[in-house]
Amino acid sequence: MRAFRRLLQGPEIRAVDICRLLTLILREYRESGLVWAERLPRLSIFLKTFDHLTVVGLREWVALPDLGVAGLRAKIDTGASTSSLHATDIEPFERDGEKWVRFTAHLGTVVQLRHRRCEAPLVTRKTIKSSNGHAQVRYVISTTLALGDRVWPVEFTLACRKSMRYRLLLGSKALIDGQLVVNPGIKYVQDKPVFPVSTSSTGVA
Repeated sequence: MRAFRRLLQGPEIRAVDICRLLTLILREYRESGLVWAERLPRLSIFLKTFDHLTVVGLREWVALPDLGVAGLRAKIDTGASTSSLHATDIEPFERDGEKWVRFTAHLGTVVQLRHRRCEAPLVTRKTIKSSNGHAQVRYVISTTLALGDRVWPVEFTLACRKSMRYRLLLGSKALIDGQLVVNPGIKYVQDKPVFPVSTSSTGVA
């Protein structure tokens, strides 16, 4: 209860505070045994949405339907503007007069690494400066992202993330476009997205 009082004593309550408060309430109910087990899923619904926005944690399950990729863990990073996908063997080419790029997407974890050859429309080439100040020119693709019950187009830079724990980073632009709000106190708020049937052939096994 002390945590509740601290959140309510401030001059104003932000959306993230409300999400955190709901998380604390659910935790209190679970620990006290005041709520029956069959009623807990109903309470957890409040953690997944706020107003018209979808609530996400610092880590979420995502899918890239047009690339044929599912079961991918993403790091949510509000400090990064662009989103990034771990890719190597990048080859630009043309299809019907349009610029495309072919690449190998590295999925899974460091222990259980999976690979998939993919193709996607090329948006542009962008100079990205890393956290250590090193500038690098990267290819930028556009493909659909599925998170929870939402599916929308997201631009990803193709980068080598072999030293990173998560193969996909979701930046602030994608969060805004997807109408998402981040609760930094929780992880994996949304269910694994149901993998929709892709209408494109950009995923190459």
